[in-house]
Amino acid sequence: MWPAISTPRSPVNKFTVLTIEDPNTIDSELVDAQPLNPLAAVPLHKPKWEKRLPKLFSISTLDARGTSLLLPVEIGTTDTSELHSIKALLDCGATRSFIDRDFVRLKGMNTRTLSCNIPVFNVNSSPNEAGQISEVMDVVLRYKTHSERMLLAVSGLGKQSLILGYD
Repeated sequence: MWPAISTPRSPVNKFTVLTIEDPNTIDSELVDAQPLNPLAAVPLHKPKWEKRLPKLFSISTLDARGTSLLLPVEIGTTDTSELHSIKALLDCGATRSFIDRDFVRLKGMNTRTLSCNIPVFNVNSSPNEAGQISEVMDVVLRYKTHSERMLLAVSGLGKQSLILGYD
């Protein structure tokens, strides 16, 4: 490996200010630093599709009047091409789109497991009682003549089967 070179600055060569360090040396700050959460194992490599996911999700709550927009949509799984009709709640307060865990299990749909769980928070910044996102689904969502490929986060949604956020 390259040894560390410390040479005095040269008025002629402007690149002498750059030092070459040996990558095999151990930085004492890194050795002494304690991990924030020792139980959380961070994988070295995430799949490309998982890198596009956000660090956290947010779900809003319905207002007291119950004014909401439910859309009749179809979702088709990308792995088995199964089609399922479902009512989707259009939720402009949700940062992503979600599908209910019980609906996924009932229909026997396949999911992808995430290497790291993603926390979910309500609109008031409290943690969502359904817990963290640990799996997602790759689907094609169809509404009337529009179709779009989406990655849905699998979570417990209660009365809703599908929430469409602004992703």
